[in-house]
Amino acid sequence: MPQLTTPGEEQRLLRTVPSTGDAALLSEVVELRARNEQLEHALVSRAVIDQARGMVMALAPCSSERAWDVLVDVSQHCNIKLRDVAAALVATTNDRTLLEPMQRELRRALRSLHLADRR
Repeated sequence: MPQLTTPGEEQRLLRTVPSTGDAALLSEVVELRARNEQLEHALVSRAVIDQARGMVMALAPCSSERAWDVLVDVSQHCNIKLRDVAAALVATTNDRTLLEPMQRELRRALRSLHLADRR
């Protein structure tokens, strides 16, 4: 996802704009670009999280909501952002190894899910 302008370029543009109206418009454009980049990042993260949810659903037949809970649980216990846990899990499909703390917490979360279903 290419960034249209760097923060330094944005500041330079804001300083060189001649009129107040133009400066306000340029400031709004800069803000909208930043929001757009955030949304693009969120969409990419969401796709990876959804893939990881599907993997959890395949590992331990469960609903999408329960798979979400498993990922959140692993994220919280490992103190790693959810999107990073999801990315690491999805990366295992490309022969990458899941870090030991994540493996351990995923096993624990899946066991808890399995035990809860047996009750």
